[in-house]
Amino acid sequence: MGVLDVKGLSKAFGNLQVLNNVNLSVQEGERIAIIGASGCGKSVFLRCLNLLEAPDKGSVTIDGQEITAPGANVDLIRRQMGMVFQKFHLFSHYNVLDNLCLAPTRLLGMDPKTAEKKAMSLLTQVGLAAKAKVYPTVLSGGQQQRIAICRALMMKPKVLLLDEPTSALDPTMVGEVLAVIRMLAKQKLTMLIVTHEMKFAQEVADRVLFFADGGIYEEGAPDEIFNSPKREKTISFIRKHTFFSYEITKRSEFDLMQLQGGLWSFAEKYGINGNRTYLLQLSSEELIYEFFHGSFADGEEVDLKLDVTYAQAMDCIVLEVVSGGVPYNPILAESQDDDDGMEHIGITLLKKRVSSISYVYDGGRNRVRVEVAGN
Repeated sequence: MGVLDVKGLSKAFGNLQVLNNVNLSVQEGERIAIIGASGCGKSVFLRCLNLLEAPDKGSVTIDGQEITAPGANVDLIRRQMGMVFQKFHLFSHYNVLDNLCLAPTRLLGMDPKTAEKKAMSLLTQVGLAAKAKVYPTVLSGGQQQRIAICRALMMKPKVLLLDEPTSALDPTMVGEVLAVIRMLAKQKLTMLIVTHEMKFAQEVADRVLFFADGGIYEEGAPDEIFNSPKREKTISFIRKHTFFSYEITKRSEFDLMQLQGGLWSFAEKYGINGNRTYLLQLSSEELIYEFFHGSFADGEEVDLKLDVTYAQAMDCIVLEVVSGGVPYNPILAESQDDDDGMEHIGITLLKKRVSSISYVYDGGRNRVRVEVAGN
């Protein structure tokens, strides 16, 4: 028997059978990543474990106590499972320290000074000790989620359930939350993590569950699931083409750091290494500013779209930048007249480092295609 045992778990909403006879045993200290397409039942499964959703059939046992048993003390057993939601659900009228201390003092009878000491220790671990007396509304989404994780840990759970903890965050904040979860993984905390961050799952999990068709369609070690999946739907999910898009309509509102953060998050999610991520960011930045300069007059509104396609089976990244304005070939930027003395060193470096780069003017649009092949 594991620290968490699930037998025959089923859940339907009307005629929609979301979970059907799911079985799982989780050992103490095990880190399990749950992946799958949107709507496959991942989050419902997590919510059924602590009866936030009542299952129609089956049993859930945590540390030897069955929470689904008739007459079970659900509130007491539920305390063994900490829950981190997509949204942070912090109390806005309490400061950070009070948010952390409220449940353990009221529900566990923890001495207030002991609770404050533990809370400050956790805040220090996640780099937020200086925020103990501030209110959640002044914090970033990433900071709030880190605090939500601390709040769950304050109850000393046997198992930590994380339901897509980065999905509600700006791409630039994803990394800070994943860093905290990585830290917890090193502490051998038992965790079930529903996530779309594939690289993170591959690095952190001991076991990966791929959900489809109402339950665990395929499971195995990260290397097995991500590098050699056996079943058809797992193969299709892991090796599918993935996309990232970004549009610019006002030069004055273009936020380079937001774009670079989005590209980094996209690369992190799909396991793209640092060198190729840098080339993707460099290509995007150089081409956007080349079109700003070459296709549009100063002060003129811009019309530009960036698309990234990652074909995982072929390990190939294609970046396409499509720009309106007058015809302009940024690949030839070094040889074109430049009245204001603008240098094009970035384009020169880019041409030498990417696998291929090409330009066409078609249908009144400038189109540049860059390929960043695997190493």
